[in-house]
Amino acid sequence: MNTFNKLLLLIFAALSIGLGSCDKEDECTLTCGTDEVLTADCTCVKINTSNEVKVTSNITANTTWTKDKIWILTTRIAVVSGTTLTIEAGTIVKGEAGSGANATALLIARGAKLIAKGTSTSPIIFTSSADKIQPGQIESPNLENTVNGLWGGLLILGKAPISGSGSAEAVQIEGIPASDVNGLFGGTDPADNSGELTYISIRHGGANIGEGNEINGLTLGGVGSGTKVENIEIISNQDDGLEVFGGSVNIKNVIVWNAGDDQIDCDQAWTGTLDNFIAILGTDSDHGLEFDGPEGSRTGSFTVKNGSLKGKGNGTAITNGEYADFRDKLECTLENVYFFNFSTSSDFELDNAGVSDNWAAGKIVLKNLEFNVSHLTSGNTTLDAIFKDDGGRRDAAFNTAAAGFLKLLHQNPLEPTNLLSQLGQFQIKGQLAEF
Repeated sequence: MNTFNKLLLLIFAALSIGLGSCDKEDECTLTCGTDEVLTADCTCVKINTSNEVKVTSNITANTTWTKDKIWILTTRIAVVSGTTLTIEAGTIVKGEAGSGANATALLIARGAKLIAKGTSTSPIIFTSSADKIQPGQIESPNLENTVNGLWGGLLILGKAPISGSGSAEAVQIEGIPASDVNGLFGGTDPADNSGELTYISIRHGGANIGEGNEINGLTLGGVGSGTKVENIEIISNQDDGLEVFGGSVNIKNVIVWNAGDDQIDCDQAWTGTLDNFIAILGTDSDHGLEFDGPEGSRTGSFTVKNGSLKGKGNGTAITNGEYADFRDKLECTLENVYFFNFSTSSDFELDNAGVSDNWAAGKIVLKNLEFNVSHLTSGNTTLDAIFKDDGGRRDAAFNTAAAGFLKLLHQNPLEPTNLLSQLGQFQIKGQLAEF
């Protein structure tokens, strides 16, 4: 097993979570009514709606959401500057259906805080109001894992530096209408603190607010290094799973499964680190990784390391599902990453001359990347075919250097790459056996 796969096993072990299901429930053929839910012992139980609290307006005073209630977002809810929202471990938050300006979401504005500290056995779950999940449950009793776009998502905005259009200190986050001033992010404090997020599961989001403009599962905009973000699961978001816009926040232990666009997207000269992750592409997914550079004059470099990405290729000629796309004068380090099960046409794209030049200048660092093509009999089965340089600058120097940081596998590793026993699979039952 690869060194970094062993590291992931050790780290993930602390995150292992039960799936909240049992064999008896899997074998049960009972059909429940629309106001009922099927329990693990094959019984239909009336859904308790008396514990639902509808949240209809912005949060303007310190507030705690408790695990004995289900908190229903009826619209876009902002926690405004100077206010703290605390969410207890085991709490369920649901977003009602909506699109356009009416898309539901929870937005933590600049200067506000979210304290959401779940545990490995009591994660905090963000899902759709169509989900019949009840307090104490972890797995949805009715929604398929692949369903997306049923509500918006979770957005955390801060005052850390960004590189926005026109070199503005603060800009409006994507997915939030420009009329909402709570959507501004960015500032001058790299150590800004937007709170703590641990053991969080975000499911079935990505509602469309306009043409080609959806909300990400988890958006981090201008979030500072004083914020803790660890042990996060993002399931079936219609747009990106995790997207980071500038800031300096460090992120650990993430699973992204079946995002409709990019699994992980980093933009606007983010300067933090993502350490320890798994990304599993779905049928409609675009890139495993999409890394964008600065939009303004400010530059900065981030690190993404210790991860594994599974494509949707299965040896077929599926045209979607790329390894990665590097864009816009990017600066970053990508190290200890394993790619497998991608398609015959999947590539790793250096998007323009600015990206190629930054690699040549040492501003893009690639270390210990492995591409498993053992399932392919045609198509992109060589490193030269996998790496696509639209800037036209990758020459013999790149090919010579690649031997030091890239490895092509034509057979499966002798030991299973079981990266997973741990990353808290709150919801994606049976999808992680290959890690």
